[in-house]
Amino acid sequence: MRSGKNDLYDDLKRQILTMELDPDQDLDEVGLSERYGLSRTPVREIFRRLEGEGYIDIRANRGARVIPMNHQTLRHFFLVAPMIYAAIGRLAVQNFKPKQLGDLTDTQERFRTASVSGDALAMVLENNRFHEIIGEMSANAYLQPSLGRLLIDHARIGHTFFRPRNDDMRQRLQLAVEHHDGFISAIGAHDEEAVVDLVFEHWELSRENMEMFIAPQGMKADALVEVPAAAMEKSS
Repeated sequence: MRSGKNDLYDDLKRQILTMELDPDQDLDEVGLSERYGLSRTPVREIFRRLEGEGYIDIRANRGARVIPMNHQTLRHFFLVAPMIYAAIGRLAVQNFKPKQLGDLTDTQERFRTASVSGDALAMVLENNRFHEIIGEMSANAYLQPSLGRLLIDHARIGHTFFRPRNDDMRQRLQLAVEHHDGFISAIGAHDEEAVVDLVFEHWELSRENMEMFIAPQGMKADALVEVPAAAMEKSS
């Protein structure tokens, strides 16, 4: 049962981050129980765990669904993400452990390999893990849950970034790889200011590419606060 629970937990996280499961999609408790060889009680335990981490939403008498993305959540995301990433970066410099820096380096190598081979799903997951580790380095019980929630939507909104369609997008992806190398060097050197500078460079790169996903083709958001409105138009 433990293996089945772990598999279900890991698979649902992966499928949500990579958009194999759409935002707001209902989760079939009975079907998942049968597929993973579990009774409904452990499936519900996994649902509650994933709800606590921000991946799903459990509604009374209506079951579980993938956490939605709507006007309000996107607006909040774009407003607070750079502030939280910067605070996490500063604390990571102050509190990281050598093993964590090694884990970050290993994750970056897997991310780099995936970027060379064009494995979009692996890039989504390794990029997510890279930033999760920086969150773990911060050792802050208040900011880590907020970072985790941000990373879910960051992965979902920005998944097209890892499927470059032209030379410009490929150059941006290569720049993201270089930013990761910069984070590792700056954290290892205990250079808070360099980390924060990289946070905003990396965020701007991400934001521009997320606008490409959110805005309808042929349109560009005129200002940061207009991005969520465009998302609502796309989803309607």
